[in-house]
Amino acid sequence: MPRRVCGCCGPLRPRYKRLVDNIFPEDPNDGLVKSDMEKLTFYAVSAPEKLDRIGAYLAERLSRDVVRHRYGNGCLAGFQVLYYCSLFCLQFVKFANIEEDTPSYHRRYDFFVSQFSAMCHSTHEDMETRNKIRVAGIKGLQGVVRKTVNDELQAIIWEPQHMDKLIPSMLFNMQSAEDTDRTGPPTTPSDENPAVLAENCFRELLGRAAYGNMNNAVRPVLVHLDNHRLWESNEFAVSCFRIVMYSIQAQHSHHVIQQVLGHLDAHKKSSPRVRAGMVQVILETVAIAARGSIGPTVLDVFNTLLKHLRISVDFELGDRRYSSSSGNANSTFKESEERVVQNAIIQTIGFFGGNLPDYQRSEVMMFIMGKVPVFGTPCHTLETTNMGDLGTKRIQVMLLRSLIMVTSGYKAKSIHAALPAPFLDPLLSVSLMEDSELRQLVLEILHNLIDRHDNRAKLRGIRVIPDVSALKIKREKISKQDVNFMKKHGQQLYRHIYLGCKEDDNVHKNFELLFTALALVTIELANEDVVIDLIRLSIALQDMAIMNEDNLSIFNRCGTMALVAAYLNFLSQMIANPAFCQHVSKVIEVRSLEAPYLLPETFFREKCTLPKTLERHDKNLFFLTNKIAESLSGTSYCVDRLSVPYVPQVTDEDKLSRRKSIVDTVSIQVDILSGNNQPDKVRSEEITFEALKKAIDTTGMEEQEKEKRRQVIEKFQKAPFEEIAAQCEIQANQLHNKLAKIFELTIRPPPSPSGTVTVAAGHTQYQSVPVYEMKFPDLCVY
Repeated sequence: MPRRVCGCCGPLRPRYKRLVDNIFPEDPNDGLVKSDMEKLTFYAVSAPEKLDRIGAYLAERLSRDVVRHRYGNGCLAGFQVLYYCSLFCLQFVKFANIEEDTPSYHRRYDFFVSQFSAMCHSTHEDMETRNKIRVAGIKGLQGVVRKTVNDELQAIIWEPQHMDKLIPSMLFNMQSAEDTDRTGPPTTPSDENPAVLAENCFRELLGRAAYGNMNNAVRPVLVHLDNHRLWESNEFAVSCFRIVMYSIQAQHSHHVIQQVLGHLDAHKKSSPRVRAGMVQVILETVAIAARGSIGPTVLDVFNTLLKHLRISVDFELGDRRYSSSSGNANSTFKESEERVVQNAIIQTIGFFGGNLPDYQRSEVMMFIMGKVPVFGTPCHTLETTNMGDLGTKRIQVMLLRSLIMVTSGYKAKSIHAALPAPFLDPLLSVSLMEDSELRQLVLEILHNLIDRHDNRAKLRGIRVIPDVSALKIKREKISKQDVNFMKKHGQQLYRHIYLGCKEDDNVHKNFELLFTALALVTIELANEDVVIDLIRLSIALQDMAIMNEDNLSIFNRCGTMALVAAYLNFLSQMIANPAFCQHVSKVIEVRSLEAPYLLPETFFREKCTLPKTLERHDKNLFFLTNKIAESLSGTSYCVDRLSVPYVPQVTDEDKLSRRKSIVDTVSIQVDILSGNNQPDKVRSEEITFEALKKAIDTTGMEEQEKEKRRQVIEKFQKAPFEEIAAQCEIQANQLHNKLAKIFELTIRPPPSPSGTVTVAAGHTQYQSVPVYEMKFPDLCVY
C-alpha cells in the first residue's frame, strides 16, 4: 500500500520514472522534450546500473500508450528513442568493462538479454536504421557476456533460457552476412557490420565457456540450424562449427563432436541431404580436433558413423526394391541421395583416420577391418545378416574404401607394424572373394602399407619397362624385422597373388594392381630368398596359364602371361643380373614378333585379337626355369630351390570366401607318392651335387614335373573318397608308429652304472650295469 501511494504522488516517485515521464509532451505533435531527453541520457550515463529499470519502465509506458490508443506518443517515442539506443548500449558496455571489487549478489541481467536479443532481430524497413539497431543489440550482448562470464555468482548466464537467446541472435546476424566464409582468425571489428560484430561476440562467448557449459553453448547452434533448415545447403553450418572448434579450448573439442554425433543419431530418419550435411559438419570438426588429442571420442566417432552407414544402405536398398516394384522415379532419386550420405560418411572416416597419429591410426585400421563382413563368418556389429548379398557387398566396398583413405600416407617403421597378423589375415580373406572390385580395393590397401618410399606412382600402369633405373626408385636395405615378416607371412602374400590371377572376372585394373603389388614387394621386402620365391611364383603363374587346369578364359590366361612378362622384366633389372636380363629380353622380343598378345602393351589395348589356345606355342615364347637357374648360378641366390615348383597351400579362407573350387588349390607334395601307385611307400633319394646338376641340366624336367603334378591333382579330383581316406590313414599310421618309437626312446631312462632301482615284494633292490655293457650313441664315443 505505501508503494501505491508513493506511485500516485509524483515527487515521491523514483527519479528514473520522473525523467522518463518528462520526455513525453502533452501534445504528441510537439515531439519529445529535448532538454528532458538529455537529462535522461545524462542520468543513464551517470548511473548505468539503472538502465534495466529505465528500459523496463520505458517499455511499460509505450505499451500503455498503445493500449490507450495514443499512437502518436508511441510512434513519436519509438522513432526518437531508437536514436538513443546506441548511446544507451554504449554506456552499458562501459559499465560492463568496469571492474568491481565486490560482486553483486542481487543484480540480474535477464531484461538486458531479452532486449538486446530483440534488437539483434530488428526487421526495420530502412537498412541503415536496421543495421544500427542490430549493432547496438550485439554490443549490448557483448557487454553482458563480458560482465557475467567471469563472475562466478553470475553463472546463471550459461543457463538455457539465456543461451537460447544469445546464441541465435548472433547466428542470425552471421547468417545474413554477404561473405559467410569467415573460417580463419577473427576479422577486424567494424562498428557498421552486424555480422562481424556477431561473429566476434560469438567467438568471445565460446572462448570463455568451461567444460560444464559446452552443452548449453553448442545445443542452441544445432537447434538454430534445424529451425532455419541450414543442414541441406550446409555452408553456413560448416562455417559455424569451424568457428566453434577454433574458439573453444582444445581440451573441449571431443565434447562438441559428441554433441554433433548425438544430434545425428536424433535425425537418423531425416532426409538424406540433412544427414549428409551433418556428416560433413562432423568431418570438419574431427579434422580440426584430430590435430590434438581427442581421447576416447575416436571409437565413438567410428561406431556412430558405421551405424549410420548401415542405416543408409538399408534405406537405399529399401528404396531400390520399392522403385523396381512400382517404377517410382522419386525412389530412384532418394537412392542417389543415399549415395551422397554414404560418400560423406566414407570421406569422414577416411579423413579422420588419416589425420590421427600413427599409434591411433593402426588401431583405427584394426577397428575398421574388424567391421568388414566376410561370408561364412559372424558379422561383428553392423548387423548385415538381413541385408543380403547386395547390401553386404555395399558395406564391404565402402569400408575398404575408407581403409584406403586411412592407410594413405601411413609409413610404418617395419612392415610387421603396418600388417600385423590380426589385420593381414582378414584383409587377405577379402581378397579371395569372387568380386573383382573387392580384390582391387584390397590390393590398393596393400600398396599403401607396403610402399614406404613413395614408389607406387612410378610403377603406375602395367608395362614392360625398358630401363628401370630411369625410374629412380628409392629403396633401403631390408631390415631384420622385414626379413622375419616375409619368413612368416610371405607365403600368404604369394598365395593370394597366385589365386588373384586365377579369377575369371579379372579386368585390366586387376592385372595392373597385381603387377604393382609384385613390384612393391620386390622393392621393399626382397632379399635373396624372397627373389627366388618371386621367380617360382612367376613361373607357377605362367604354368597355370599354359596348362589351364582351371578352365580359365583366354583373356585371363593371356593377361597372366602379360603380367609375368612385365614383372620378370622388372625383377631382372632390379637384381641387375645380365644373363637373367638377356633371357627375359629374348623372350619378350620373340613374343613381340610372334605373339604380341602375350605382352601388356598389346594385350591391354581395347581391340586386341586373342588366340583360341596357348598349348601349341613354341617354348621360346615362355620363360624357362632352367635358363633362369643358369643365369643365377654362381651368385648368392639359392638356385636349387628353383627346381621345386610353387604350389599354394589351402586354408580355411577359401571356404570362408566361397571360392568356386577348393580342391584346385590343394597343396600336394608330389615327391611323397611313388610313381608306381604305392601310397604306403615313401620315395627317398640321395641328394648329391651330381643329382642337382642333372636336374638343372635336364631340359625335359619341367614337362615331367608338370605331368606328374597333373596326374596327382587329377587323382585327388576323380578318385573315390574311400580310396583317398585309406591312403591318408596309412600315412597317418606310419607317422604314428614312428612317433611311438621316438617317445619310447626318450621317455625310458638310459642304463646307469650306478644301478637302477626296482621294487619287488615291498623291498628295494639295486641292479648295477657294467660300463662295458652299456650302449652309447656313436656321437658320444670318441
